[in-house]
Amino acid sequence: MQYGFHFDGARCTGCKTCMLACKDYHGLPSSLAFRQVYEYGGGSWTRHDDGTVSHDTFAYHLSGACNHCANPVCVRVCPTGAMHKNDRGLVSVDAARCIGCGYCALSCPYRAPKVDREAGHSVKCDGCAGRLDEGREPVCVEACPLRVLSFGPIDELRDQFGKAADLAPLPPSDVTAPSLALTLPAFAREHPDRVAAEGHVLNGNEIV
Repeated sequence: MQYGFHFDGARCTGCKTCMLACKDYHGLPSSLAFRQVYEYGGGSWTRHDDGTVSHDTFAYHLSGACNHCANPVCVRVCPTGAMHKNDRGLVSVDAARCIGCGYCALSCPYRAPKVDREAGHSVKCDGCAGRLDEGREPVCVEACPLRVLSFGPIDELRDQFGKAADLAPLPPSDVTAPSLALTLPAFAREHPDRVAAEGHVLNGNEIV
């Protein structure tokens, strides 16, 4: 069984409630976040000879965390086996085995694992495993006021929402096969590695 997330880009307003709920539930400091909310946009405007202005600007939001990939590079590079997949297919850290080398954080294209230098080991989203054991949803899913996030067996989510997993600024999905289903926003752009760069992350200073 492989669990994963669905993100509805057509509904997300970028309120960051999911991100803050995650930080609060896990007691994370300001320097760490398991979930990030990206603001992505671009385009330009043109002034015409008659004085009118036209534009092709766009913007959308993307909430992302660990995608519990089918081919997780963080698990492959971990020298101690601390990074592993559990029986739900969720990638977790065994803190007792982790030496804090940071290979997982350096290798993950989604920047999901973080090295907590104070704790001395890596930390990351584990799908709120404790809440799942209690029959509850991950806290980010429960907290979202617009029901943008869903969580469950990824095959069921893909049957319901489709198989799209590529959206800028995420890396191409064929690298690690993320357990992710996306409902694309109206002005969705692919990753700029695949097409001419059309936009950029607008809130880069907020991403940790």
